Amino acid sequence: MNKNFKIPKDKIKELIKPMGGCFATDSITVEGNKVLVMIRDEPSFENDSGWFFMSGLESQEYIDDPQNIMIYEVNTIANYDTSIIPFLNFPVGSRLERYSDVDEFQLIEE
Repeated sequence: MNKNFKIPKDKIKELIKPMGGCFATDSITVEGNKVLVMIRDEPSFENDSGWFFMSGLESQEYIDDPQNIMIYEVNTIANYDTSIIPFLNFPVGSRLERYSDVDEFQLIEE
């Protein structure tokens, strides 16, 4: 399956130091929606940062379809939404959500 990403690979800039891979939905990388949910779990593979980024617009059915999620270097997702950068060193167990009425992330769990 060939995806048409909102930011072409050659336009990705180094915004942060390499920190490993993360999961992100096509809602962010293909559809161009902002990150509204950031969850950091225990890493599940070598060089996994533990981060999972979602737009908050995805249904459970959408999340359950592996074709809608890919592994990216965290820097790639930072290029899609730079507002995640200040939170990337939060510990495993962190869950942050952004609310549209304030347009800033709030820590839900740690």
